Amino acid sequence: MNAVEIEQAISDLSEQPFDAANFPYAFLEAFGNKETTIKRLKSGSENKSDVENGVLQRNNIHIAVCSAGDTSATLNKLRVSPATEKAKAKFILATDGVDFEAEDLTSGETVACTYPDFPNHFGLFLALAGISTVKQIRESTFDIRATSRLNRLYVELLRTNPDWGAAERRHDMNHFMARLIFCFFSEDTDIFNGNDLFTATIEQMSAKDASDIDWVISEIFRAMNTKPEDRAAENFRPWADAFPYVNGGLFSGSTETPKFTKIARSYLIHVGKLDWTKINPDIFGSMIQAVADEEERGALGMHYTSVPNILKVLNPLFLDDLRAELEAAGDNPRKLLNLRKRMARIRVFDPACGSGNFLVIAYKQIREIEAEINKRRGELHLKSEIPLTNFRGIELRDFSAEIARLALIIAEYQCDVVYIGQKEALQAFLPLDSQNWITCGNALRLDWLTICPPTGTGVKLLGDDLFSTPLDQAEIDFENEGGETYICGNPPYLGYKFQSPAQKADVSSVFGSRTKASKSLDYVAAWFMKASDYGAKTNCISAFVTTNSICQGQQVPILWPLIFETGHRIAFAHTSFKWANLASHNAGVTVAIVGISVDSSIKKRRLFSNTSNQFIELEAQNINPYLVNSRDIFVEARDQQLSGLADMLSGDKLTDGGHLVLSAEERLSMLETAPQAMPYLGRLIGGQELIRGVIRYALVIPDDKLEFVSKLPGVKSRLFAVAQMRASSSKRATQMLALTPHRFDESRFEARRKIVVAQLSSENRVYYPCDLVDELGIPMAPSLVIYRDDPYLFALIASRLHMVWIATVCGKLKTDFRYSNTLGWNTFPVPKLTEKNKHDLTSCAEDILLAREAHFPATIADLYDPDNMPENLRHAHDRNDEVLERIYIGRRFKNDTERLEKLFELYTQMTSQNKKG
Repeated sequence: MNAVEIEQAISDLSEQPFDAANFPYAFLEAFGNKETTIKRLKSGSENKSDVENGVLQRNNIHIAVCSAGDTSATLNKLRVSPATEKAKAKFILATDGVDFEAEDLTSGETVACTYPDFPNHFGLFLALAGISTVKQIRESTFDIRATSRLNRLYVELLRTNPDWGAAERRHDMNHFMARLIFCFFSEDTDIFNGNDLFTATIEQMSAKDASDIDWVISEIFRAMNTKPEDRAAENFRPWADAFPYVNGGLFSGSTETPKFTKIARSYLIHVGKLDWTKINPDIFGSMIQAVADEEERGALGMHYTSVPNILKVLNPLFLDDLRAELEAAGDNPRKLLNLRKRMARIRVFDPACGSGNFLVIAYKQIREIEAEINKRRGELHLKSEIPLTNFRGIELRDFSAEIARLALIIAEYQCDVVYIGQKEALQAFLPLDSQNWITCGNALRLDWLTICPPTGTGVKLLGDDLFSTPLDQAEIDFENEGGETYICGNPPYLGYKFQSPAQKADVSSVFGSRTKASKSLDYVAAWFMKASDYGAKTNCISAFVTTNSICQGQQVPILWPLIFETGHRIAFAHTSFKWANLASHNAGVTVAIVGISVDSSIKKRRLFSNTSNQFIELEAQNINPYLVNSRDIFVEARDQQLSGLADMLSGDKLTDGGHLVLSAEERLSMLETAPQAMPYLGRLIGGQELIRGVIRYALVIPDDKLEFVSKLPGVKSRLFAVAQMRASSSKRATQMLALTPHRFDESRFEARRKIVVAQLSSENRVYYPCDLVDELGIPMAPSLVIYRDDPYLFALIASRLHMVWIATVCGKLKTDFRYSNTLGWNTFPVPKLTEKNKHDLTSCAEDILLAREAHFPATIADLYDPDNMPENLRHAHDRNDEVLERIYIGRRFKNDTERLEKLFELYTQMTSQNKKG
């Protein structure tokens, strides 16, 4: 279950009559516990509670329902209960149906409220559903509840108004929802005269059977689009005339409203009863966006971009610099004034703005700094000089663009309330401005210079409708010219295989004739290219959240030379980390953050990395495209190993229809009737065989033994089946292979000991999967093989040094490491090894293999589970790393960052020497 589904279940529970006997089980069920789990708890077989009427779920929660007035005392009993400690419960909860109290035993956070109010605190318990929460998520409880209820209303309206769900009317439906959101916010924040004016009017003036609610809402909307001086002629009912004139286009155009059912009317009133003063525009937009997006609604509640993650982009982009200038200014009035004037000219531009999260947070952060300046200057009465229209965006989806504007408007109002007062904020709020500063369109097809012009002298066009933006009306003046421009955002990632034809055309249009290899680039790469082109014409810094794949593997030598040609370099970066959301089990994508600017304008290069879940900052001399403090180099595939080591080849390819392959049982059966077949039955070693211990065999028949082996029982029929399969192929090359059915399609097989390397490996493994295989082992493509019985080579491949190199230069398939012999092994820089070095590494390799053998039949998947790696194996690898790293620098490396720095340094030296040679 996701967070929104949980909120719905919890809200339903709170609205039902309190059932003391069933409450603990209903509460657990609301957080996704299965019926079988609930049955076991009810039977008592898994309920080890030592508190009266208690239900204890191991590793989760201890719940007790108590007599009236005993809630606090019961919670204390749960707290000191030996069963609570023994079961390692994370939460305790007590209720009498009137009061509700709970505690997170890990953090100490508590909840004490009335029973009907407990759904407002459901975020505290999200860990019960396997959702790893952060403080900001728990504080967004209102946003999740509002999203949940709006979703119910939206779905019900589409059910009874299917025409509103059609493509040609989807904009009308989304626009209607934006109007509702504005009304809910306005009636709780004094923007409308009277408390709960909108919801109360609907409740009182519409029929309970919902037969006229669409007319009532339409009249309210019509009134809010009519100026005070024109009201008399319109002859509004008094209840509609009570609503203010809003302007800004939000209520212009058609006031047609979808038909309501009694259920939809009830949902609307429930949404209105929420306390909309708690709305958080930082993240609310992205959740509302999911309500109206059919594809995203299935993942409702998983769309959460945490403020700390967004600040990882905005802080080094420009906020850290502003705060440093504020600190340096102290209480100096002149310096503070200069900083305020500087901030009034700053433009923040998000060309993939979605529902406006980055823009909202940037605006609120700048307003906070401005408020501190005004405080120090004794000018708290001043209105803000930060223009909202300096925070610009492009968004492809019209509803997201509408919500982005609405979120910014709400953010401005909330900041005004905090910094200049409620009365002044209300005076400044209505009527809304109708300028179109969030453009709805395809960012990769639009000219960013017209939307965010560097001089501020673009053509000024005022829109009639704030919430409908024609593409030719994107150009409006900035209020203050000559300012700095900062580009930021979280564009869509999408590897080439996952791009639609239109998206592939977008990428091609951006890169044009610059490269023929744009098909190998992720979609996000086009935003970096557009930002570079923009930055070549105006002074700006750009930073995007991106898949780390554009800083790994084959994309690096394609993309980054093109960016560097525009004069840009990397100004700051965050190396790979999880961009978390509200999904269960901490789902999220692995991303990096990369900031680019024209080289001459970079004052300090900052490189952030994640060590033991703590971000550390390094002031780098240079940040290369692999996000390493090293020279700008591009690692490209090589035909031969850089350090003169043994060749690594692709494994064999069978193309046999499975007829040359035998299971373990089939092999035994063949050997029972023909034991002389033993030398011709080799064990297949592919990725699953190497890592997970899958056992399969194949016939390996040399040409000079074909006549003998084909006479063995069962062999001839298999060869005949292979010949038939190949002959029926549509490929000419495969048809030719039918003449030699005993041979593999592609074979480099040698009957000798060899080192086999998997092509793919989980990102969770600390060491890359490889093994020494006996003479009859058959490496199977796409796995790779070195036909050498040199354990020191195994020690190199099994090292942490090699792992970080592969992770950096080879890239990934989704989240798995992807090994390449030409890009990973052939480029791996190894110092010249002495015979003693090889001897020491051989000893380390043997220790690793012996440690593995000690845990037979555990597989590599078992042994290299990071949480369950055996100590003797961990120690053997640690010893191997120490021996190898001393060969490189005479000591252990401090971390992976230092490892990469040395590897790139050595790679640069060796490639330079090779070129000279």
